[in-house]
Amino acid sequence: MVARIVSLVPSLTEAVAVTLPGALVGATDWCTHPAGLDVTRVGGTKNPKLDRILALAPDLVIANEEENRAPDLDALRSAGLPVLVTEVRSVPQAFAELARVLTACGAPGRPRWLTEAEEAWAAPPRPEAGTTTVVPIWRRPWMVLGRDTFAGDVLARLGAGHLYAGHPDRYPRVPLDELRAAAPELVVLPDEPYRFTADDGPEAFPGLPCALVSGRHLTWYGPSLAEAPRVLCEALRAARR
Repeated sequence: MVARIVSLVPSLTEAVAVTLPGALVGATDWCTHPAGLDVTRVGGTKNPKLDRILALAPDLVIANEEENRAPDLDALRSAGLPVLVTEVRSVPQAFAELARVLTACGAPGRPRWLTEAEEAWAAPPRPEAGTTTVVPIWRRPWMVLGRDTFAGDVLARLGAGHLYAGHPDRYPRVPLDELRAAAPELVVLPDEPYRFTADDGPEAFPGLPCALVSGRHLTWYGPSLAEAPRVLCEALRAARR
């Protein structure tokens, strides 16, 4: 019997849906992959509709310590639902947590995509070793990647370390003039959580090359990990030409 799963994390939603079709009964409004996923939507990652989750009577709720709020998860536990909480701050940790989640969800074995993803990251391409970056994730106010983040580890493994990796905060607020003065070799602008575009972001960094990258490849840990090294490296290379 396939377990009934509610996922509160887009990355995990895709991982479970691809590996165990039919197991998911609920997911957040932000769970956009795989395309056409037909499950009950239970609100956002930060503001899930607990009544909808309870009504689905899942066997397991899967969550993440960063993306989901502890009070919501505690409320689900208090209502009698098992909740599995992941912590993902590096690529190796992502692989370990994905294996743990899939096993808990009833996967009969290791999915092929997970093996392919590990192989892709065993010797990832490095477009330019030693490239220094800043990685804004929000504007108004400006916020960037700081210490101990999954996205930061992804970039470091591709030879693109970021200048705020040693900051005391994981997602520090840094004034724009300070970001410019830091003189990075490259500005990396993902399309989530803030949706940076060619017309919204690069203009703030005149004279600096900017790489517009897919947030799914930079911040998601799931099937997208298999293609992330190639896709991200292509974007980083293109920005430096």
